[in-house]
Amino acid sequence: MITMTREQARLFILRKQGLLGKYRFAGKEGAYQYVRQAGCIQYDPVDVCGKNAELTLQSRVRGFTRKMLADLLYKDRLLVDYTDKALSIWPRENWPYFSAYRNKSKTHGAGFPGIAELEEQAVAYIRENGPVSSDTLPIRGKVFWHSSMHWSGNWHGTSPAARSVLEQLYTDGVLLIHHKSGSRKYYDLADKYFSRDMLEAKNPCTDEMSFRKWRIRRRIGAVGLLWNRRSDAFLGIEMTADQRDAAFEKLEAEGAIVKTAVEGIRFPLYFLSEDLPLAEVVLADTVDRKPRLEFLAPLDPVLWDRKLIEAIWDYQYSWEIYTPAEKRKFGYYVLPIVYGEKMVGRIEAVADRKAETLVIKNIWYEKGISQTKKLNAAVDAAVKRLAKLNACQRIAQ
Repeated sequence: MITMTREQARLFILRKQGLLGKYRFAGKEGAYQYVRQAGCIQYDPVDVCGKNAELTLQSRVRGFTRKMLADLLYKDRLLVDYTDKALSIWPRENWPYFSAYRNKSKTHGAGFPGIAELEEQAVAYIRENGPVSSDTLPIRGKVFWHSSMHWSGNWHGTSPAARSVLEQLYTDGVLLIHHKSGSRKYYDLADKYFSRDMLEAKNPCTDEMSFRKWRIRRRIGAVGLLWNRRSDAFLGIEMTADQRDAAFEKLEAEGAIVKTAVEGIRFPLYFLSEDLPLAEVVLADTVDRKPRLEFLAPLDPVLWDRKLIEAIWDYQYSWEIYTPAEKRKFGYYVLPIVYGEKMVGRIEAVADRKAETLVIKNIWYEKGISQTKKLNAAVDAAVKRLAKLNACQRIAQ
C-alpha cells in the first residue's frame, strides 16, 4: 500500500487531470485524448456559459473551441453520445462494451405492441431521406411506455410517437446522433458511419463481473483517486455494495489498481496501476507545480464524488441548478475555481450571446484566500478564455 499526504493526493489528481502545470492537452487531438483518458465525460444540455462537456474540455485543453468537440462527435466520429454516467460522451472504440445496454433496450422495446412497425417505417424513411429530428420524422400519434417496456426500466408516461421511436432506435444502437442544433437532436443510421464489424463486435467482457471491473477501473481513471464507497462517481453502474467490494478485491489482486492510504482520510483510495509513474513523481516531489487557474464544469470528473473533494480539499460544492432560488447559497450555474493546488472559490458567469457579452454575476472566494494581483490576473485571464469559448466580445461585471 502506498501512503500519501492530502497535499500529494491533490497533486496526483490535478496532474492526472491536466489541471496543474503546463497544459498536457492541446487542440482537437488533445480533447480526444482527454476523453479517452477519462473514459467518458458527462453531457448536459444546459448552456449558461458553455455546456458541461465543453467546460470540462476547455479547462484542460489549450485552445479548445466548441467546434472541436462537435467535429470529434459528428464529423470525425471518434466520439459517441450515449448513456454511461447518465448522458455521456465517450470514445467510439468503447462501442462493443455497451452491447449489453443495447440488447437490454431491444428487449424492452420489443415488448411494446406495434413498435416494430414504427421502427421499420422510421428506418426506411431515414435511409431514403437522411437525418431527421422528432419534428421532421412523419410519424404521428403518441406512445405510452411503462417501466416493463421502456429501456431504462424506471420510466412511464406518454410521448410523441416520432420522438419515442427515434429514442428507442438510438438506444438500440440502430441510430446515432447525426448532429445537434441547439438542444435538438438529429438522427441518422449507425451503419452509414460505423462498419458492420464494429457494430456487431462482441463485448470484450464475457460476464457481468468483468464488465463491472472494466467500468470501475474506468471511473477510477476518470477521477484519478477514488474510494470503494457508495459514490456518484459510480452512477450508471448497476451493482450492490457486495458486488462493488468483490470487483475492487479482484482488481487489486490482479494488480489493475493500487491501494493508497491518504492521511486524515479514513477509507483507502485507489488509482490505476498505469499511474504508478505519476505517483512516484508526486512522492518524489518532482511534479510540475506551476499554478494554473481554471473554472471547473459542474459535472466535471474531478467533482463526481463531492464527499471525496471535501475530504481532500476541504471544499464543499453543490450544483444548485435544481435548488429553488430562495434556497441557493450561491447561484444557478456556479463553476468551482481551481488555482494551483487549491480550490479557491467559485464563479457565476452568464453568456448573453445576443449582446455578445459574458456577464460575471459574482465571484466568491474561500475563507483565507487573499485576492492578490497574481490571483486577480489569473481570474481575468480565465474569464477571457470563457468569453472566447462563448463567442462573447465583451465582459461585464
